Amino acid sequence: MLTIRNLNVSYNDTELLHNIDLEIKRGARHLLCGHNGSGKSTLVQTIAGNPEYKITSGEIIFDGKDITTENATTRALLGIFLGAQHVPEIPGLSVVSFLKHAFTAHSNFNNGHPPAMGQFLSELELARERLAIPSDWLQRSINVGFSGGERKRLMLLRLILTKPKFAILDEPDSGADTATQQLISDTINNMPDTTFLFISHQDAFTKKLSPTNTTTLSSGKIMIE
Repeated sequence: MLTIRNLNVSYNDTELLHNIDLEIKRGARHLLCGHNGSGKSTLVQTIAGNPEYKITSGEIIFDGKDITTENATTRALLGIFLGAQHVPEIPGLSVVSFLKHAFTAHSNFNNGHPPAMGQFLSELELARERLAIPSDWLQRSINVGFSGGERKRLMLLRLILTKPKFAILDEPDSGADTATQQLISDTINNMPDTTFLFISHQDAFTKKLSPTNTTTLSSGKIMIE
């Protein structure tokens, strides 16, 4: 699903990742480990296409396509999902409008035409009920006034609706209570067609996901065990 070869990445002219070689198999639940500052978030942001992180050499191959120079929008449409650790508040943009735009963009890209409104509303309602999300949340502004756990549930709602090929989750368990952590693990375990790369520092949460592979970073390099 994802192959990274000899990847070097800099931020503000400081090199943060050094000669990264990584392969993630289709259908994997790949755990990315390392202490704070080891380069984990830099790596996942780079895969997702954050332009603040500059690839100075190397390549990223996703689902057989070289995406090294593709922007974040194209990568998202190709099927790369990022559940970031720190998400912005967007006053004035409602949850339902945001989800509708995302759902429509993916349908246009994959099928060549927008989805029927009934299809969107039906899938949204099923996902909302599955995650026990109150209907009034849909009219609220993105992440404004939401707790950490509530933001995680909104992230899961977007994940379910967009059905990505590859989902990157940066500490999805951070700021989530036990019930929300269980909901996150249940959602991941019920998406066998999505490949996951996730970061977590909590052994109890990690065990719920039964990682298929583990990669450890230290000082921007992959540790060879």
